[in-house]
Amino acid sequence: MGSMTEAAASRQVPPAPDPVPVRLDPATTALFVMDVTDVTCSPQPNCVEMLPRIASLITRARAAGVLVAYTSGGAGGTPLAEVAPAPNEPVVQGRQNKFFGTNLDDIMRTHGIKTNVLAGWRANGSVLFTSHGATLLRYTVVVAVDCTAAAHDFEVAIGLYQVLNLLDGNPKNEPLKPGAVTLSKSDLISFG
Repeated sequence: MGSMTEAAASRQVPPAPDPVPVRLDPATTALFVMDVTDVTCSPQPNCVEMLPRIASLITRARAAGVLVAYTSGGAGGTPLAEVAPAPNEPVVQGRQNKFFGTNLDDIMRTHGIKTNVLAGWRANGSVLFTSHGATLLRYTVVVAVDCTAAAHDFEVAIGLYQVLNLLDGNPKNEPLKPGAVTLSKSDLISFG
């Protein structure tokens, strides 16, 4: 039994590559603020801690004319005041893959969106599954790693590893690989 425990302990999720800078076209980019609600985010210290970075990213995206869209989980909830949607910004309620069973893809296509920036709760939940859904629909995805979290560090590591290693993935984290996920940070994302 000892050798099985030692073998399991020796296996770890490889660290994610460093986030890379990206320059995005505001006309074809959307920022998703995912599940940052009173129901989902408020009880999670790691979620609350990232709110100032998400708020800053939203402010810069809006100033550049980027479409900002909001999602809430299956339980719904009210977006937290620090990151609340403007009156004209869409809010979609859905399970973990926000494209599945919602009109999110229709909203993106109507606005000519080609790139989705994901921020919000949970790296190994909605961020992972929405990344997968988006790449299957041939969107290019950017995950702002400092604007997503999970309850535990290992859940973040697993989520980031999985988003980079999806089918036809981007394990080396090449900036803006078409139809794949790129890991960036809020201060490395520019619009224009």
